[in-house]
Amino acid sequence: MSHHIPTPVCSGALKGVHILSLSLNLPGPAALLRCQQMGAHCVKLEPPAPAPDDTATGDPMSAYSRTAYDALHQGISVRSANLKTPEGQADLHAELTQADVLLTSFRPSALVKLGLGWDQLHARYPRLSLVAIVGAAGARAEEPGHDLTYLAENNLVTGLELPATLYADMAGALMASEAVLQAVLLQRQTDAGHFFEVALADAAAHLAQPRAWGLTLPGTAIGGGHAGYRVYPCADGRVALAALEPHFAQRLCALVGVPWHGQATVMQTSAHERVAAFVAKLDCETLEQLARAQDLPLYTLPDVTRDQVRR
Repeated sequence: MSHHIPTPVCSGALKGVHILSLSLNLPGPAALLRCQQMGAHCVKLEPPAPAPDDTATGDPMSAYSRTAYDALHQGISVRSANLKTPEGQADLHAELTQADVLLTSFRPSALVKLGLGWDQLHARYPRLSLVAIVGAAGARAEEPGHDLTYLAENNLVTGLELPATLYADMAGALMASEAVLQAVLLQRQTDAGHFFEVALADAAAHLAQPRAWGLTLPGTAIGGGHAGYRVYPCADGRVALAALEPHFAQRLCALVGVPWHGQATVMQTSAHERVAAFVAKLDCETLEQLARAQDLPLYTLPDVTRDQVRR
């Protein structure tokens, strides 16, 4: 089974822009990488590595997953600096004199202690923009939280299963890279720096909007009520079937032998049962062949044995 790997942005839109990042973990580095892919010159200052661990860096992500850390820092100039020391502060301000945008992920009180609160920063570097990633916006920015808590807050955690990926963090990274683009555009128009606060809770809320609208609630067309828009077991795995639009749904009904009487057809229990029985007899390869022949949107998920995972 082939997997698409996202193509780097590579637009050159940020060519000539110098970004300094103090962000650790996932959202900030992911945002910085996108900016680097858009042509920005990106420098990251991170704390010294914790002794005696010589395999990790000062970014906790390197301890959670070195693979993720390495992927997030391709093309990024990473340097060590202890910002609580005079030497680290000297390194920081040497970089700030060259930077167009500062990217952070500290609580507001921590930024103030480091002399990097917006008022402090803007007074000293009036053309420098600040993009500050926080957990929640405004008065809640000092509260502790993480991807999981922000997803739960927005009704995106079901049952006891953990979400498949870090949705709020990655959506927050996109919002932060968007904020960098806005900052650069505004800086060119006004010749002054601008402040943007990017909240991971807001990123989760943005992802949750279809659910808040009722679009994906259980029983709705996209919430399992439509027989053509579900995940079904098949002979050797599962199939994610997405025959939602009428022309796809009608084609699916013809394939499984359900008379078509408009979109109400696929909301009936009999249609669900007929599709499930049809799919259960077929393996993933056959389903993919049918999808190509019938022009149906689906994706197969073959069962993977432990031995295959190890390989």
